[in-house]
Amino acid sequence: MFLPKYPDTPTPPPAHTHTPADPAPGRRALPLVSVSTGSVAAVVVGGVVLTALLAAVAVSAISVAIAAVVLRSVLREHHRR
Repeated sequence: MFLPKYPDTPTPPPAHTHTPADPAPGRRALPLVSVSTGSVAAVVVGGVVLTALLAAVAVSAISVAIAAVVLRSVLREHHRR
């Protein structure tokens, strides 16, 4: 009762006889982007300059912090006397 009933002779799937009018397009080539050596050099030089500026700011901040600690110590000793 609950068993499926299969046909005696299975019908074969229909044959694919349709030929496409346009052949399937192949993978499209990406557009070539030309990067000149001048632009690469500009990016590298810009990176170097920004890194140097960041290092200069860091060194300046550290030196200001050290100077503040030294001045605070000197002023504290001066007020104790």
